[in-house]
Amino acid sequence: MTPDRIIDFASNFAILILVVAMLLTVWRAVVGPTLPDRVVALDMLVGIVIGFIAVIALKTGYTLYIDIAISLGLVGFLATVAFARFILARGRVGEDQPGRAESAASGQILKREASKPVSKQKSAGKTGKPAGKTAGKTAGKEA
Repeated sequence: MTPDRIIDFASNFAILILVVAMLLTVWRAVVGPTLPDRVVALDMLVGIVIGFIAVIALKTGYTLYIDIAISLGLVGFLATVAFARFILARGRVGEDQPGRAESAASGQILKREASKPVSKQKSAGKTGKPAGKTAGKTAGKEA
């Protein structure tokens, strides 16, 4: 076997593997249950495209493709950082993830407490009497 034939076989095999990886990654980006899953899939797509560019550069011998791959890597990194900051700014990663039941339950309790009328929340003081009657008795003693 000649070296050119080995490189040709290896590059064709690499393209086949990259096509399979791209299909699986696109499926994860479309189906992914949460936003972080989709962000990781998009970052993986950037890596796969860089792999395609590297294989094409190897097959053609044109080294300018390597510079394009490096530039794409930098842009992909910046996009991933921007998506991560967006996810952190939203304040929640994904309530539909398994294992998040306790945080969802605590969020429902907080919503229930917030929906109670204000008069019931402030009504009981240390003595158990409504706040308005206690304030009136202390005001009468001072006068």
